Amino acid sequence: MAEAPIEMWEMQLAFAIGLLGIYAGWRGTIAKMTGFYDLSGAVRTLLFGLVAGVIAASVIDLMVLRSIREGTANILSVSLIAMIIAMAESAFALFILGRPNTVGLRASPPYGWTLGLGFGAMRSAHLNVRLFDPDVWQGTTGFGIANLIFGCLLTITICVGHASASAWQGYRILEKDRLRAYLKSALSRAILVIVTVLSVFEPLTLLLIAPIVLISWFPAQELWLPSGMTPAAKQAYRRTLRQSDVHQSRADSRIKGKIVESDE
Repeated sequence: MAEAPIEMWEMQLAFAIGLLGIYAGWRGTIAKMTGFYDLSGAVRTLLFGLVAGVIAASVIDLMVLRSIREGTANILSVSLIAMIIAMAESAFALFILGRPNTVGLRASPPYGWTLGLGFGAMRSAHLNVRLFDPDVWQGTTGFGIANLIFGCLLTITICVGHASASAWQGYRILEKDRLRAYLKSALSRAILVIVTVLSVFEPLTLLLIAPIVLISWFPAQELWLPSGMTPAAKQAYRRTLRQSDVHQSRADSRIKGKIVESDE
């Protein structure tokens, strides 16, 4: 019977960290938007992303990571393979997010965000397994505190990166800009694939993409995701936020009473 590359509990931890990327990516606007968009559809799209992410992670491991590990790859071949994988992911996202029912509900951006989270969770879980494997290459140290922390950073980068790309693609679909959105999102995904795979071998490589992913968080929260609400839902959402701010302000300015002690 074939043996796992690492201990079973280490593999479970690697996948748990990957799934925590979904939790991290679900913070912010998409959590506040609950009730103002089709949550059940977003969860269904998340499941699609998980399944697609498993397939993509296996292909990336077989065709990209293994060739780098064996020293048989060059930058051109790796870039070409990564671009083909990224184009397939973008095509899948276009199919899921561009359906008439989804566009009619203006749900493409939030659906894209959850699709990317699922995709990124499985990709990061697989890379975490390789990161914890001391036999991936001679420079890999295996499971340890440093790799555990780096695995968390890698997971957040991958999940938010794929989620941002899919949410932006969904946003552009609503703007009737499918072709350019497809090409640009495919390019961004290819870069994300290459850099994150290389970071398993050279962790500092992650710095090439992490700042860009961090910057993409803000337009995603402020523009792309809110565009996924109907005009009526967006109006109600903004009214709810204003009322929440008013209540918070009143709570902060309220003068608390003092405890009165009496002998009576």
